[in-house]
Amino acid sequence: MKRNTLALLVVALGFSFSVQAQEAKVGSIKVEQAYTRSTVSGQMAAGGFMKIENKGSGADQLISASSPVAGEVQLHEMAMEGNVMKMRQVKDIPVPAGGSVELKPGGLHLMFMNIKAPLSAGESVLVKLKFAKAGEVEVKMPVNAMGQAGGAVKH
Repeated sequence: MKRNTLALLVVALGFSFSVQAQEAKVGSIKVEQAYTRSTVSGQMAAGGFMKIENKGSGADQLISASSPVAGEVQLHEMAMEGNVMKMRQVKDIPVPAGGSVELKPGGLHLMFMNIKAPLSAGESVLVKLKFAKAGEVEVKMPVNAMGQAGGAVKH
């Protein structure tokens, strides 16, 4: 009996520490699977990742992002140039009509610059995304432990 109670307690605690990525919509744009990763004290930058789907008949672009946790949020791209991985800021991220774009490690992503305080696993970060046509939408991004991908934290 005690073992069953302990097992139920462990399962219940595991679910209580789960942070789910919020799905957000604005116009024909749907944002899902959003997340960032925890940071350590003194770390001034972190990446933001998500899938952006455009269910409309016209292309759109993610043109900016902002968050109260960072001094600035930039749109970034990582790409291989020969044997060197380079990261650079881009002016926008195209979202094709009837298609999607994935912001992921090693590719297109958000870059939280001048982070005001460490991001801790289990918390969430509010991010405002601005699209050229669809407008603005707020997304709640769960903060995952370092090395953990995906849109949810499970402890």
